Formats: sequence, structure tokens, C-alpha cells
Amino acid sequence: MTQATQNPVDIINAKVPGYKDLQMLLVNQEGIDQILPMSTVGAHSRASVIDVVGDWISLGGVDLQINGALGLAFPDLTAENAHILQKITKFLWDVGVDGFLPTLVTTSIEKIQRSLAVIADIIPSQQAGAKILGVHLEGPFLNFQKRGAHPAEYLLPLTIDEVKRVLGDYAHVVKVITLAPELDPTGEVIPYLRSLGITVSLGHSQATFAQAQLAFELGATMVTHAFNAMPPLHHREPGLLGAAITHPNVMCGFIADGEHVSPAMLQILLRASYQEKGLFLVSDALSPLGLPDGVYPWDSRQIEVKNGTARLADGTLSGTTLPLLVGVQNLVQWGICDVETAILLATNAPRQAIGLPGIVKNQPANLLRWHWDEVTQELTWQRLLG
Repeated sequence: MTQATQNPVDIINAKVPGYKDLQMLLVNQEGIDQILPMSTVGAHSRASVIDVVGDWISLGGVDLQINGALGLAFPDLTAENAHILQKITKFLWDVGVDGFLPTLVTTSIEKIQRSLAVIADIIPSQQAGAKILGVHLEGPFLNFQKRGAHPAEYLLPLTIDEVKRVLGDYAHVVKVITLAPELDPTGEVIPYLRSLGITVSLGHSQATFAQAQLAFELGATMVTHAFNAMPPLHHREPGLLGAAITHPNVMCGFIADGEHVSPAMLQILLRASYQEKGLFLVSDALSPLGLPDGVYPWDSRQIEVKNGTARLADGTLSGTTLPLLVGVQNLVQWGICDVETAILLATNAPRQAIGLPGIVKNQPANLLRWHWDEVTQELTWQRLLG
């Protein structure tokens, strides 16, 4: 992810998520050269200085679950419409996203592999904009009872042979796969996927606490959209989510649109999961992201978007059309967490979930500037560099 500044710049008096006190960021053509406490910095000789007077500076967001944008659902990618994906990367950059995982929901193997082939061709020659970091396969190895809006006719049994059939020649493109671990009583699939370098996320699942614990022992490290498409927390059977919250090496994605999960339950989740240490924000945005409310095609069905929330004709919640950073603003507006934590949940935490560094030395300087207005109680952002 690199859109480097052409000339050296000193950014001073910055709050940096994860760092104490005010910082100075020294930025050059390669990216972030140093991050130093203002209290330890003497005179500096850079010709260009940006004083952000106590605003927050962060990397851009990383969205690990986004299903499409600008009218294109990622499972519908073809060689003919691949140019729209380039427009999507520019759009996502403009809404503060540095990198993302195009997410392929459950569909036919033919369509999955067609989309994977297109993305595999684009990744090596990506242009300016948000970078494709790999693909998130959300399905087709999901529990029928928790399939949500995923079409039942394309769900598959969870076996190594079926996994190989779905991945085909494109395992190297897949970064994350969401699956229901209880569908594999042999326990062979998760270690196999990990051997391919694929991060395993549990979701759309009826897994018990014990089944989820076993899956984590086998190598699963993520949970897809916490609370949604899984059993609720119960005081005698904590289930998949309870197992994830209490596991030190598991991170849960969650949606902060106010519809998928009640803000009160998100507050409980954040307190229980040590905030950005166990959680990260996702948009779960659908293809109408960037378009106005209305009725749109979605595989062979239609979804209706109202106020940024998408539902099937029967009322089933299918996703949102709100960009990732709206979730940051919502968390602060709802009083669920402070500004620093909210920013970390969309920037550093998702990077951590897939093994990427946060805002540290030698990272590309694709920086956002966040401003908290004490009068209006609003959090706003803009791109500072990149």
C-alpha cells in the first residue's frame, strides 16, 4: 500500500493511536521514517512541516469483509467488467480505505473461480487506490441453519476434497475463508487451509463452545461478524462467540452500523474482548456501496437498501452500504469507546488480524488526519498524505 509523499515532511503535535503523548512523524519518499515523542525532539531541518495541533494521525482503514461497491458484487466479476474493480479501488481510497479483501459470498464454484481468476490477474499490477490484499471467501462451507442470506443451493460439505475443488488453482489469492467448523468432524480441513497460508475465520455456524475451542486449537484465528449468523451468548453454553472472546489469540470482526448488532451489545463485546486486541471493524458492505438507497439485484434475487441497510424481500438482513470509517464515527458518537480505540479498530486491528504491521517505522505514509470537535461532538477525517 503505497502512495508516498514526494518530499520529506515533518508532521508535528500529532496524537498517534497506540502511542503515548504527542508525536512527530518524519515522512520521506519511502514512507514513515520515524515516530518520535515531541518531548524528545529538538530542532528539525525539514523544509515542510505540518502542525496538526493535537489531531489524531493514523494509517487508512483496512476492510477485511466487503462484498462489492458501485453496483458490482465481487462474485459477479468477469474479464469484461474488471475495469469497475479499478473504479472501486479509487472509491474506497476516497472513503479512507488503504486495503481490502474482496469478499466472495456463497455462489457456484464456477463463479467463485471466475472472480478469483480476475482478481489474481489484477493484484500484480494494481494502480493507485486501495490495494487488494487477497480474497475473503465467505462460504460455501457454512451451516445451513445459519446461512443467513447465503443461497442454500450452493452450500457444500466441509471436506478437503471440496475445499480443493473450490480453490482450484487460486489458493494463493485467498487470504481468509469463513467456515462452520462443526461441518468437519475429522478436524482435517483447518490445518490444511493453514498449510496453504489461508487465515481461517469461523462464522455462519452453530458451533458449540467445545467445537469452537477445538477449531481454534487447530488453527482458526478469526470470527466473522460477531453475533451475526451464530448462536447468541448463553450463560450455560457460551457457544462460538464465547469461545472466541475468551481465547487470547482470536480476533472477531464486527459491524457497527447500528442494525447488525445493538450498540449496547457492542459495548459489552468491546469490554469483554479487550477492544482492539480482540476485535476489528468490518463494513460488510454490499454492491450498492457508493450508490443511493433503492432496489438492486443481488445474485438471482433483489435487495432493498434503506438508510444504508440492505435486506432481502423477506426482511432477511443481508448487509450494509456504509463505508468502513462510518463505523469508527458511530462507535464514538454512541459513546461506546474513545476516539483512539475506534480508530485502532479500523486501522491497526484488521492489519493485525491478517499479520500486517500497524502504524510503525517503514510503513507507507498513507495517513489520515482525524479531528474531534468538542463543540459539535463530531469526529471527522481527511487524507493527509498519500
